[in-house]
Amino acid sequence: MLDERRLTWLLAALILVGGGLSLWPRVRPRMAPFRLEASGLLEPAERVSLNRAPLSQLEALPGVGPVLARRIVAHRPYLRVEDLKKVPGIGETLYRRLLPLIEP
Repeated sequence: MLDERRLTWLLAALILVGGGLSLWPRVRPRMAPFRLEASGLLEPAERVSLNRAPLSQLEALPGVGPVLARRIVAHRPYLRVEDLKKVPGIGETLYRRLLPLIEP
């Protein structure tokens, strides 16, 4: 006959073997927050000039592809950075993402 102590150990063993570990809180390493920089072509402190940058440098900006880079060039000159909002395809979200990386 099983006494209470052996029954407790038997139940604990069955829980562990039967997948009880999946109920255990999982410890996952937390990643430090990070920012995506423009594919290695830009230094973090270097800003891209909207008026002078070649297409390749504009395409390296996050969220800017070849089509949008051509639109940016077509809308030159830029007197202020805010003028970039006039380019079709540049919404508020993309504008805020590009703001620390660009200058007129």
